[in-house]
Amino acid sequence: MTSRRDFLRLGGVAAAAATLPMTYVKLAFAETSRDFTFCYISDAHLQHIKGTEFVRNFDRGLIRAVAEANLINPKPDFYVFGGDLAQLGKPEELDHGAEILSKLNGKVHHVMGEHDYYLDLGEYWSKLYGEQWYSFDHKGVHFVVLNSILVNDDWTHHRWPSAVERMNQMALLDNPQGAPFMVGAKQREWLRKDLSKVSKDTPVVVFSHSPLQKIYKGWNFWTDDAEEVQALLAPFNKVNVLYGHVHQIQYNQIGNISFNSVMSTGWPWPYPVSYAHAQGLNMPMMTVAMDRADPFFERDATGWQLIDVHSGRLTERFQLWDNSPRTVAFDPAAGHPVDLAYQDPDKRTAAQKHY
Repeated sequence: MTSRRDFLRLGGVAAAAATLPMTYVKLAFAETSRDFTFCYISDAHLQHIKGTEFVRNFDRGLIRAVAEANLINPKPDFYVFGGDLAQLGKPEELDHGAEILSKLNGKVHHVMGEHDYYLDLGEYWSKLYGEQWYSFDHKGVHFVVLNSILVNDDWTHHRWPSAVERMNQMALLDNPQGAPFMVGAKQREWLRKDLSKVSKDTPVVVFSHSPLQKIYKGWNFWTDDAEEVQALLAPFNKVNVLYGHVHQIQYNQIGNISFNSVMSTGWPWPYPVSYAHAQGLNMPMMTVAMDRADPFFERDATGWQLIDVHSGRLTERFQLWDNSPRTVAFDPAAGHPVDLAYQDPDKRTAAQKHY
């Protein structure tokens, strides 16, 4: 494993690192032809105000993430944007996000987020990015992209007087009038057929926006048909699910499936106190146990990720604004992902309580 100092010396980005919090760790493996990395950016929530004016803080988060991603050396094989490019699904927001992401120096794969979808049910997003679920193969790994933010037809089509009101309801936090996310029967059947063509020893990586687990229903950290999706993935030896939406570092293991969240470039989300009331569920480990983000620091705990794939398991390195970097990697001895520096609860960042 090369150190930060070695990387700066060998990678030639010392000048950039003087102003940007860059950390890159390259893992060395015998089968170097199988090593590859990709960069994952998610949850920008670009919000249109009027004319060419957008909420500046969310803009700066995505622009900075793209700029830093382009400084990575060696260059990632591809990039992923994990959903919620827009805040209210407006064409102005999606176009603005597409313009910023077009500056990435490589192929970008896109995941649908609920904030991209519920104004026009993904029509404009699909014109920009194509299919809402699909798969592809890269260097011996099978990648699957799902639209996991669907809800029941009654809520989607019959509950609200207008599309704008539907979008506004979905955009609310902790909304009792919301509905739980799901992948849905049609997409699960597509997934079954897609995976039927894949050898069981092929590593599988799934990109979704919601967690494909049942974590906390009140904030829709929840996928209603998670067990059905997990059952389709269960026959494979090595499965990794990467998801956005939660704006925080989470990692978990359910059977053969490793779950890793990604950070938001828009804002950090606190951990729900109600975790304590959700007994019996597979609660993910939480590294930064904040009750809320620091209201005096707009970029507290936001960031993006660089992800290594080699043996079929992921090593995820979080780049956090003005905070210590985090590395979450699969531990074969433990049989699940661990935070390499903060696995010990005594070493985790204390809760941030501000009143």
